[in-house]
Amino acid sequence: MVLILDTDTLQRIRTHAEQTYPEECCGILIGRGSCHPEGIECRSVVEATPVDNGWDAEATAIVNSLMGAEFSETANTKRRRYWIDPQALLTAQRTARARALDIIGIYHSHPDHPAVPSECDRTLAWSGYSYIIVSVAQGQAADVRSWCLDENHQFQAEAMRMEAQPPQKISPQ
Repeated sequence: MVLILDTDTLQRIRTHAEQTYPEECCGILIGRGSCHPEGIECRSVVEATPVDNGWDAEATAIVNSLMGAEFSETANTKRRRYWIDPQALLTAQRTARARALDIIGIYHSHPDHPAVPSECDRTLAWSGYSYIIVSVAQGQAADVRSWCLDENHQFQAEAMRMEAQPPQKISPQ
């Protein structure tokens, strides 16, 4: 799998991560799946939509119920976790469908931590999505990596291909 995105979109994601530091940022990746001429499965990001990090007591309770007692309650802050309101996902899905696009992934940041998924990230992840993680060190976006789940619900690194121009945007019909 290869995730294709343009340099401007990547810069907007990096900027969002820096602006929300020391808290995690999050957003929704809108685009389309395609097949590369060499037969490599691809996803093309058409736009990245920032959303508010809605991590709160309700999100903590939901995640605690999914992850069990081993989940550290001291890590349950916007500094270490993100939560996208389901209504924001529904709105993004409607907007994407009206433009003949789909939600193809999620992005978020890891303040002062590597761009590697946490166990919480893995537990909450959905198959079929790309997950971009931006490591933000002392307020500056650093490493950016993309991940996707394999058939065993384990994250695998996903190649990212940068393009100078965004994929052609499709207007509603």
